[in-house]
Amino acid sequence: MSESNEYVPPKVWTWEPGNGGRFANINRPIAGATHDHTLPRGEHPLQLYSLATPNGVKVTVLLEELLALGHQGAEYDAWLINILEGDQFGSGFVEINPNSKIPALLDCSTDPATRVFESGAILLYLAEKFGEFLPEDAGPRAECFSWLFWQMGSVPYLGGGFGHFYAYAPEKLEYPINRFTMEVKRQLDVLDRNLAERRFLCGDHYTIADMANWPWYGGLMLDNLYESKEFLDVDSYVHVNRWAREIAERPAVLRGRRVNRVWGDEEKRHPERHSAQDLDE
Repeated sequence: MSESNEYVPPKVWTWEPGNGGRFANINRPIAGATHDHTLPRGEHPLQLYSLATPNGVKVTVLLEELLALGHQGAEYDAWLINILEGDQFGSGFVEINPNSKIPALLDCSTDPATRVFESGAILLYLAEKFGEFLPEDAGPRAECFSWLFWQMGSVPYLGGGFGHFYAYAPEKLEYPINRFTMEVKRQLDVLDRNLAERRFLCGDHYTIADMANWPWYGGLMLDNLYESKEFLDVDSYVHVNRWAREIAERPAVLRGRRVNRVWGDEEKRHPERHSAQDLDE
């Protein structure tokens, strides 16, 4: 009789620190702050605490788009939160986002200041605040909400599921990679079928739904996210590619994706942003 290597879950799960791949040093099964740290505060109405991951890029792209339309109230300070160093567990950040995930926004134009956490909530908050990139009529507005929340519900399968097991897990395991690859390709097919009939996700107009989805699914198309471009055969999704490339050429997108960036080409790294001049070439 051959020995089985099948994992048998214990009756009560207990945490083993360090057992979790690349990000094991920042993963833990409890919430709350690990250290005292007061967040810096700049002079602009909006204070953003973030990193240029796809979720962070969503917000900086929207802020740059709003500024491009002339909304001076959208001026912002962007402060770096280095998640690999555990900055998200500082007491000041946890006060703004008890979930300890980037991005987090503090709107100091209100009294008292308004905290907003979760990237989709920040997009919706800013779109409503400035009256841009969110349809006013009920039908198109509902469509925009649907694609925004579709992204919020779908991306954990792409990032925490496929991305983790394909790129970051201590060992590559066939079952989880196959399971999450199937789901990511299904999501890409959902997008491709929709974009076959529309310029943008909701129709002819660029909205926060596009800004939410583009850093993730555009990242698969254009940036070889998780070095998985060939594995996922992303070039076969021709309509997603067309959409991704059009958005990538927008000046505000080019600016927004450089904010809070600490990797890649040195000229594209801008760990902090405190004025438009910080992003000037």
